[in-house]
Parts: sequence; structure tokens; C-alpha cells
Amino acid sequence: MPARANKVRVLIVDDHTLFRESLARLLQAEHDLDVRHCASVRECLAIIAEWPTDVVLLDFDLGNETGASFLAQAQAAGFQGKTLLLTAGVNELEAADLIRQGISGIVLKHSSPTELSEGIREALAGKVWFEQGYLKKVLEKAAAHQSGASNTRAFTERERQVLSFVFEGLANKEIAGRLHVSESSVKASLQQLFEKTGVRTRSQLVRVALEQYKELL
Repeated sequence: MPARANKVRVLIVDDHTLFRESLARLLQAEHDLDVRHCASVRECLAIIAEWPTDVVLLDFDLGNETGASFLAQAQAAGFQGKTLLLTAGVNELEAADLIRQGISGIVLKHSSPTELSEGIREALAGKVWFEQGYLKKVLEKAAAHQSGASNTRAFTERERQVLSFVFEGLANKEIAGRLHVSESSVKASLQQLFEKTGVRTRSQLVRVALEQYKELL
């Protein structure tokens, strides 16, 4: 029976058969998800070429290759969907590089089904998804290995505060509560951040921060 047209198409790429089949069954239970799975980058590229995929759940360690090899090939092939790294663990420098290459976040394999589902939906909304506190570790590690000066315009103290909460994945309303200001004030600060960094979305802002962390904070 064909999938309903309005279902979100999710492709799991993992070389462990039992894990990917179990995860596929788990996600398929959600009424709005249509799920397929495969074991390699080659198979993944073949599937997305004929099955318009919305989200790829990509394992980092695929035996003789890494998930990173998928990103460049998928972009060259014109893939327009989102990619979430689904992994047992990846070091912070590798994570930073993957974000620069365009992934929409990292979900650890010990995460709950609810967190994975939320990550998929956040990625579809154009946001970057990380477990609480993980993104900040990635940024700090990237900063320690950063070289060269940045020409980013100076940020105000309020903009730096808002940016730090963006790193934590907080929504505008939550940031406003933390800072004891109105939500419109937070939106204004975000708009200033976008203008100063030349980006249009939060996920792009995070990627700029990875490149220019010392200047931004």
C-alpha cells in the first residue's frame, strides 16, 4: 500500500541491521512518518535519487566509511532534505566539522524515542537539534582549535546573552523568561544577530558561531 503523500519520508542509514530495523519499526508507528532503511552511503544515495527523502538519519561509523562521506555526495546530487547524525558518539571537532558541512543536528543513540522524534521535527522546521549542553561543548572545542581573526562586527552584551541561549536550544519565549525581557526584545536581538552575521536562520547562526566563536562570545 503506497504511503500517504503528506507523510514525512525518513531514511535510516546504519550498518547494524538489528538496530536500523528496530528503529524503523519504532518510527513507522508514528502515523505521519514513512520510514526506509539501508546500510551504506551507496545504498542511501540510490534511494534518495528515486524516493524524495525529507530526513536522513545517518550513522557516523558505517564500517569502512563514515557518514561524513554522504554529505558532499548528497549535496552534489542535489539532495534537498535534512540530515541528522544518529550516533553512539562523535568527538566535538568532528561534530563541528559536520555542522559546517550542513547537518541539522546530532542525536545520540541512547536518546529516548521522544527526543529522536523531536529532533526529526525540529530539523524539518529548519532548526539545529542537539541534546542539552552538547552544542556548547562542541563550540568550546572548536574555539580551542580555531586560528585566524574574524571580521564579525562586535556584538552587544544582550546579543551575546541571546546567542548563548540559542546555543542551548531555547525558544524565544524561554530566552525572554531567562532574561526577564519581552519576547519582542529577543526577536529584535536575533534580527540584529542575523544582520551582523549575514544569515537568515538560527541554524545558519550556529554554523557562523562555529567558524567565529571567539569573536561572537
